[in-house]
Amino acid sequence: MLELKNVSFAVDDGGKTKYIVRDINLVIEDKFVAITGPNGSGKSTLAKLIMGIIKPTEGRILFNGEDITDFSVDERARRGISYAFQQPVKFKGLKVFELVSLAAGRELSKDDACEYLSEVGLCALDYVDRDLDGNLSGGELKRIEIAMMLARGTSLSILDEPEAGIDLWSFQNLISVFRHLHEVTGGSILIISHQERILNMVDQIIVLVEGRIEKAGPKDEILPGLMLQVDDCRASCDYYAVS
Repeated sequence: MLELKNVSFAVDDGGKTKYIVRDINLVIEDKFVAITGPNGSGKSTLAKLIMGIIKPTEGRILFNGEDITDFSVDERARRGISYAFQQPVKFKGLKVFELVSLAAGRELSKDDACEYLSEVGLCALDYVDRDLDGNLSGGELKRIEIAMMLARGTSLSILDEPEAGIDLWSFQNLISVFRHLHEVTGGSILIISHQERILNMVDQIIVLVEGRIEKAGPKDEILPGLMLQVDDCRASCDYYAVS
């Protein structure tokens, strides 16, 4: 279970305090959850706070009853939290097989690694011995990163806009991958997304506006209202880029 208690993150903006997220109270337990909202509403910042990439200026973060507010990224990873970046990190000097094995935390056979790669729509034999260099596209790196999450099987998986850089065919396949990831881990998956197709598959939706939770609840209660807002302002603004 993940619990955020009065979590805020602020920066100095020309001598003034600017809040990116403010007074977030949230409990996520054994759910498939999406965080959505307008551009610049603090979604990615909130995900980074949970992973420990940045630290809150106020409030506490608890994971499975343990206060992890001051834990490093490594310590949180060891507790069972994984994170997929909006723009995947590049690991030069490693092969795809080595990276997936490191993520699994155990010695994998190439057949094992190929199975994870196949899950994310990559032809495993073409990728398992590839170098993680500039010859891989952003979409390929994104899928390799998600394969790593499958290999890790953590109790909390955070994905920041996983659809970014993914072509439509691959995106349709990734929807199935997310469902499988949820089944395999038996834990919680937290996805930052604008995509209606992703919002339609989750259990719970959290809407951030200007750094605060505007609404949160079951998908069937929250999504219809979001779609009405999209219809109302589609022609005149970029509120929720749901499509």
